[in-house]
Amino acid sequence: WKKLYLAHHWPVTVCKESANDCQDPPDYWTIHGLWPDKGEECNRTWHFNVTEIKDLMSDMRHYWPDVLHSSLNRTHFWKHEWEKHGTCAATLQVLNSQKKYFGKALELYQHIDLNSCLLKAGIKPSSSYYQMTAIKEALTRFYGVTPKIQCLPPEEGEKAQTIGQIEFCFTKELQLRNCTALKGESDAVQVDLKLGTQELSVCSDTLPTYYPSQVQ
Repeated sequence: WKKLYLAHHWPVTVCKESANDCQDPPDYWTIHGLWPDKGEECNRTWHFNVTEIKDLMSDMRHYWPDVLHSSLNRTHFWKHEWEKHGTCAATLQVLNSQKKYFGKALELYQHIDLNSCLLKAGIKPSSSYYQMTAIKEALTRFYGVTPKIQCLPPEEGEKAQTIGQIEFCFTKELQLRNCTALKGESDAVQVDLKLGTQELSVCSDTLPTYYPSQVQ
């Protein structure tokens, strides 16, 4: 693989999914995962072991919660992320254990500090719509790179898309880079979050964009 995606998702949008027990989703962007751009389940024998990340537990619960299932003692989401993506990312020495993988993702999340950057740019959850180009420009201005932004397309009768996920890309040296594919790279990371019948897809630049403050 060539690059890593650090995916943040917006809990309120995640909760639009039909079958879940979302309760009071966090009102800040949380981690969805740290994903190499290729490869899934690279080592099926390397099972998730929650005791390896016990020192990270309070941060994990706060910044990387299982938004769809609100009970705190659930570790299924982390298990899925480790087995699908972590075992592939582990070819890098800085990510070659469960503690390093989850710890480094938390570190990158703090470093990006997406929540405060959006606020500084005046982009906050609202009942009025945003222009996607304005959101992109603000992020590119802050970070100097182009992130990948995913939305739920408008439902029938709606005119706006709903922002759902913002992904930042990193090189293998864990330096920020553009998420657009470079020459000779395929840009194939599949969204592994199906939102009910809807799926996140790359946001349209022309549709008005809804950044919801509470679950409708």
